[in-house]
Amino acid sequence: MKFCCILGNFGAAHAQQPEYGKNLEAAYPTVDMIFRDYALHHHFPGTVYGIVVDGKLVHTGYSGMANLEKKIAANGQSVFRIASMSKSFASVAILQLRDKGKLKLDDPAYLYIPELKSQRYPTADAAPFTIRQLLTHAAGFPEDNPWGDRQLAISDEEMLVMFKKGISFSTVPGTSYEYSNMGFAMLGYIIKKVSGISYQEYIRKNIWQPLGMEHTYWEFTDVPESKLALGYRWLNNNWVVQPMEHDGAYGVMGGIITSMEDFAKYVTFMLDAWPPRDAKDDGILKRSSLREMQQPWNFNNLNPNFKYPDGRLCPMVSAYGYGLRWTKDCADRVSIGHSGGLPGFGSNWTILPDYGIGIISFINLTYAPASALNSRALDTLLKIIGIGPRKLPVSPILQQRQKELVKVLPDWKNESLPGIFAENFFLDNLIDSLRKESAMIFKQAGKIIRVGEMKPENNLRGSFILYGEMADIELYFTLSPEMPALIQEYHASLLVKK
Repeated sequence: MKFCCILGNFGAAHAQQPEYGKNLEAAYPTVDMIFRDYALHHHFPGTVYGIVVDGKLVHTGYSGMANLEKKIAANGQSVFRIASMSKSFASVAILQLRDKGKLKLDDPAYLYIPELKSQRYPTADAAPFTIRQLLTHAAGFPEDNPWGDRQLAISDEEMLVMFKKGISFSTVPGTSYEYSNMGFAMLGYIIKKVSGISYQEYIRKNIWQPLGMEHTYWEFTDVPESKLALGYRWLNNNWVVQPMEHDGAYGVMGGIITSMEDFAKYVTFMLDAWPPRDAKDDGILKRSSLREMQQPWNFNNLNPNFKYPDGRLCPMVSAYGYGLRWTKDCADRVSIGHSGGLPGFGSNWTILPDYGIGIISFINLTYAPASALNSRALDTLLKIIGIGPRKLPVSPILQQRQKELVKVLPDWKNESLPGIFAENFFLDNLIDSLRKESAMIFKQAGKIIRVGEMKPENNLRGSFILYGEMADIELYFTLSPEMPALIQEYHASLLVKK
């Protein structure tokens, strides 16, 4: 199986780290090897993957065949069906319409799909499910893989007849998480009802075209044969081609067909929401709405035994946003993205917003383990390039209070205190006790040589170090919500030098 790769240009946002680009490029051979080994071990017919950093597709790798029968090799322009990676496009569309005042997320879905109004719920006290609950898999529908995978091509009319006949609920709406393709099919119809055009046309005009996604499709027969990746199963030591589903009412939940180059533009759009900033906000969706999508709205799992590929134990919590999966691990590393699986295909995209980096993989094998593959590749990539999350800027008020606190210490002179501390501070911290603690700590530290930089946790909380001759002192404080913000909490810790 041949393997190849393409290098791209590096983004500018890491200019303060001159070795970043060099280290990133040095990591590519190892990541390439991870994908190559996975492809061989799991019998992938064809694989395409990409690494996105600071707004650019910086590396694309590919191996194997997009079409085994006609010996068409997979490459960066091959288009793969991405299955449930399609779902967040519906979420973007819904939020665009919400931001224009066309709908509300807490509206009952039946306001837009009248066929839903007479549903029989599991209990008499159940409230009708809402648009928000559809976005977060909280509407009470049963998990519907793989049944939903076979519904892509049904018509709106067939879907509405099914809804009117009645839905079987597994739980009361709004009480739990259960993955539902049907729920996203409903969102597709709501997009149509509110916008006046099909969800396919709406998403094409309002998401794909503005992002420059010129090689992205709903219907596989629209794709040039030389570009289309066919889907396969591995059966009896052979690849068996799988029939492709046509586009229909359920396509919004899993029918998109796209190339690596196109989808990387979408991932760049998702990453652009971070960090929050004052810069011009004129994208296809407000950055605040994009960040709203990426929040953990519906808890779904705590895995206390999660292990990274190198074997290190790191418990992880996961939740669902609006058409997106969200996780946070034991080291506070947040990842956002989605997997995709259909007969013939497996895919995944994952971004680390705090790092400005993401990875995408397309595989034309039924339910290929793309999520585990991306996890291994991304974790390895971070280790090799050796970067941490983006550093938060120090807010002016945090910087000001740091300087004022340094002037107060170690004596806690009364004349220096007004206008710095919140009204609770000296009720919670008696001045005599503060002076006693301070005298003891500063005596052990010796002469203070320098004041370290403020390390913010957010705009109103952080820590810094006073470097002493014999020991260092870590000072932590948090500010109150009033204006101007005052110091409401303070802790001092001695750091003994080794």
